[in-house]
Amino acid sequence: MVKAEYDNYTDARAHLKDLLDAAEAGRVATVRRDAMKAAVVDVVRLRHFLSSLIPSRAQVVPEGRGWSIFIPGLPLAADGATFEEAITEMIEALREYSEDWQERLVDAPNHRENWGLVQLIALSDDEQLHDWLVAEAA
Repeated sequence: MVKAEYDNYTDARAHLKDLLDAAEAGRVATVRRDAMKAAVVDVVRLRHFLSSLIPSRAQVVPEGRGWSIFIPGLPLAADGATFEEAITEMIEALREYSEDWQERLVDAPNHRENWGLVQLIALSDDEQLHDWLVAEAA
């Protein structure tokens, strides 16, 4: 099977293994429900793709006896006594932003375009977010 495209939920459910196998292999895997078509994608592949497309743009600056980190264009900032503490605090701020976005900011005009970032945050563990932030901040 080259791709797994199902025109309704019932067919997709009956072929769930095929749908997931296609996603795991990186093949097209979709399910249609009325006018909406959803893609089923392997998380590792999606996370890798998003991290390559979305730079963190993190800016880290020494401040007093510590460090501050912010991401231009986002309402996020963090501080720490050390560089690593500031990064750890920013990871926490990113997680809080992701939760806020999903709960109430998803339709806010100045936040709705952050869908990819929110997906990246949600699909990443702390080490992956650390590496993503440091790649740009260093």
